[in-house]
Amino acid sequence: MASPSTLEVTGVPGRSVRARPFTVSPSAPSAGRWPRLRRYGVAYLYLLPSLVGAGLFILVPVIAVVVLGFFSWNLIGSPHYVGLANYHAIFGSALFWSSLQTTAIYVVLTVVPLVVLSLGMAMLLRNKFMGAGVFRTIAVLPWLATPVAIGVIWEWIFNPQNGVINNVLSFFGITGPAWLSSFTLALPTVAFVTVWQFLGYNMLFFLAGLQGIPNSLYEACELDGANAVQRFYRITLPLLSPTMLFVTVIDMISSFQVFDTVYVMTNGGPGYSTQVMNFTIYQHAFQFLQIGYASALSVILFVIILVITVLQFLYFRKRLTYDLS
Repeated sequence: MASPSTLEVTGVPGRSVRARPFTVSPSAPSAGRWPRLRRYGVAYLYLLPSLVGAGLFILVPVIAVVVLGFFSWNLIGSPHYVGLANYHAIFGSALFWSSLQTTAIYVVLTVVPLVVLSLGMAMLLRNKFMGAGVFRTIAVLPWLATPVAIGVIWEWIFNPQNGVINNVLSFFGITGPAWLSSFTLALPTVAFVTVWQFLGYNMLFFLAGLQGIPNSLYEACELDGANAVQRFYRITLPLLSPTMLFVTVIDMISSFQVFDTVYVMTNGGPGYSTQVMNFTIYQHAFQFLQIGYASALSVILFVIILVITVLQFLYFRKRLTYDLS
């Protein structure tokens, strides 16, 4: 009998060859690591300029604002540590609560019409008809302009003496109001301009979301006898939940951060009727030179936006799982 280390050659009695023991060399843990590191290293190398820019122009200023909120500084002398004095002064200021209330009203006046009207426009323009592409392009054009230019143009349109709107109203025997000088009309007028500018921008996202919904779902729902309203609530809205979340979050954040349109059209007036949070921050920082106070206001605004954004994600989290039953 051949030993374990030998093998008998088949068909040749008495002849055997020594067999080499079969060993499996362990794979080196770094064998596939170098190509992976090389691939990721190239990716991070391309991302490095953007990461450096984000750190220098986003992260560092944010940290600086948080730190300056605990100091008193007028941009001339040395900063003086005051602890929570800026925050105590803010929460005891009537102007802060007034600007916060004005900002909240402005957010409601812009976000709700933006979401509803842009969704309606997207549902109308998703159908293929002659000139649909032209209408989509025209709807997006206002978003391409800067808010400052938009504000200047609409300030002239709403001018009570020479404005286009009041001239048209006078043609029908109607005396137009002083849109931007009225305590009750100034804020809705500014909100209208914002809605007009960003309506087409929101429509693009809803249009992309609607085009991603399979037509077979609508056909099956129609065969079951569902009307247009039922198809909208059972098919369109559930499948548009991710798009709805994105649009509402972006609109909410941009509405809380409005400044340039208010600055150009009303300069916070008349009185304090259009003085939003960002305009108050601008005044304290660059008119009153209260940098620490303005930094604390910025931190408070950031916390408010963060809390509302988290609540939006929590609200839409359950709706991101589609229930089409």
